[in-house]
Amino acid sequence: MKYICLGYIEPGKFQGMTEEAQHAILDACFEYDDHLRANGHFAAGEALQPPENALTLYWKKGKVATTDGPYAETKEQLGGILVLEARDLNHAIQLISRHPGLKFGPWEIRSAADLNEMMKESEQRRKNTAR
Repeated sequence: MKYICLGYIEPGKFQGMTEEAQHAILDACFEYDDHLRANGHFAAGEALQPPENALTLYWKKGKVATTDGPYAETKEQLGGILVLEARDLNHAIQLISRHPGLKFGPWEIRSAADLNEMMKESEQRRKNTAR
């Protein structure tokens, strides 16, 4: 059984930290991810780009409409996440536009952040610290 865990942080809190403190928290997070992987508990995970890079699709007057960014005028709660493979944003919009769930509430589309380089840097820092 899989669980999707959404992590929230106060806006500006991470950016307000020193670079050293940012590295320390990232290293701790990636180290725990490594622990989860080693024990068979880490199935998948993605960081999201900021909300201002999002596009929201919703059903309006019998057709799909879009708005840039998150759907701010809403009281709806996040009901789930669909990890979608698409060629680009337009392809993703096409795919989600046909999803029946769109008729019941808005969907937000965000590009996944690529953390590979950050993870490599963290691994190197942790190796250097372990010596």
